Amino acid sequence: MENSEEEFKLLSGFESSFFIKDNMTLKERYTKALKWWEETNPNADTELVFHNNFELLIAVMLSAQCTDARVNQVTPFLFKEYPDAEALSKASIDNILRIINSISYPNAKAEHLSRTSRILVEKYNGEVPSEYDDLLALPGVGRKTANVIRVCAFGIPAMPVDTHVFRVANRIGLTNTSTPEATEKELLRNIPKEKLGKAHHWIVLHGRYICTAIRPHCDKCGLTTCCKFYEKEVGKHK
Repeated sequence: MENSEEEFKLLSGFESSFFIKDNMTLKERYTKALKWWEETNPNADTELVFHNNFELLIAVMLSAQCTDARVNQVTPFLFKEYPDAEALSKASIDNILRIINSISYPNAKAEHLSRTSRILVEKYNGEVPSEYDDLLALPGVGRKTANVIRVCAFGIPAMPVDTHVFRVANRIGLTNTSTPEATEKELLRNIPKEKLGKAHHWIVLHGRYICTAIRPHCDKCGLTTCCKFYEKEVGKHK
């Protein structure tokens, strides 16, 4: 379930006033940020719990506008009853809804899970496709979800942009963009291909635990020397 651009900005805590002039080059900013993340969180990964590509796809679909922690509480019950695409394709929407009703937007997501599982069975022999366009054609799968699957399931270099990535990239000054798609393009242009998968997780986790939408924890952040937002905040008190 994809958000409109305005909803995305509100959810991410985006403010265009973060951007200020400084003497650091864009390359220097990326180099410092990637180096710090790599040193402090070398094994960064998704916090969703899954055991195969089907479970990953379902979990990512459920995680739209919902926390990974909540999804992880629900999916064990869902996968116990419906362990694969064929089983889920035969489930009634009411039964799916019964299990996922604590997830955000449960009615729409129950419908999407049902339709997507049927397509997986009918077109892909129950397997999750790796091609971007094939993923995007699945009900409930948008640009971000498709890219997450490509990164986490198939190791394909991509940059999924959720509200955390959108907020953090713009706050630090890695990007100066107003839409998720534009943010994705800028990050793809500036992050080395071999680091894209890790970089996605680095930025997500940074936004989830340090650079939060409200009251970011700048005192716990090692990126204050290259962060435009922090430079602006410090400047207010000089």
